[in-house]
Amino acid sequence: MSRLGPWQPSTLEARLDRMESLAAIRQLAFRYALCLDSRDMDSLVTLFPDDVRVGREERGRAALHRWFSETMSAMRTSVHLIGNHIVDFDDADHAHGIVYCRDELERPDTGLWQVGVLQYWDRYVRIEGEWYFERRKFHRFYIVDALTRPRPGAGLDENPLTTIQLPDAFPTWSEFWRRHEDRA
Repeated sequence: MSRLGPWQPSTLEARLDRMESLAAIRQLAFRYALCLDSRDMDSLVTLFPDDVRVGREERGRAALHRWFSETMSAMRTSVHLIGNHIVDFDDADHAHGIVYCRDELERPDTGLWQVGVLQYWDRYVRIEGEWYFERRKFHRFYIVDALTRPRPGAGLDENPLTTIQLPDAFPTWSEFWRRHEDRA
């Protein structure tokens, strides 16, 4: 398997397409952060397919727009700094990846300026030549007031968005420690 996932293009043209696709997918993450921080919900929802699933009950960009508008109105200022971005191609039109993000959130209701580190676990799909987020799920390492020293899981019990704590969300995490403890 390649470091770009299980799908192996067989022609030079397909290899070039994969390189262009990689650049387009990475732009999705950067544009997502910019849209959140600028509160440009109209542009944000165009990063997802028309029939995007929103929660368990709703579908569509209008529902996604409502959800993001409500969620982002809970904070005044946000800063999302995108870091590592791993992309694996499943085939020419489907990929998945993990994006690291450091976020900062101003919370006027509590007087806090929070800092956190999270990952987005993404599924990407190409529809009519354009790449979109098919699904975006986030997992957090922590979120704390900027004046607080972070620790794993700090602040997650206060976070209204459902998340699985990192590093426990990694399937390999518990296996690594189980093997390490068996040797001790």
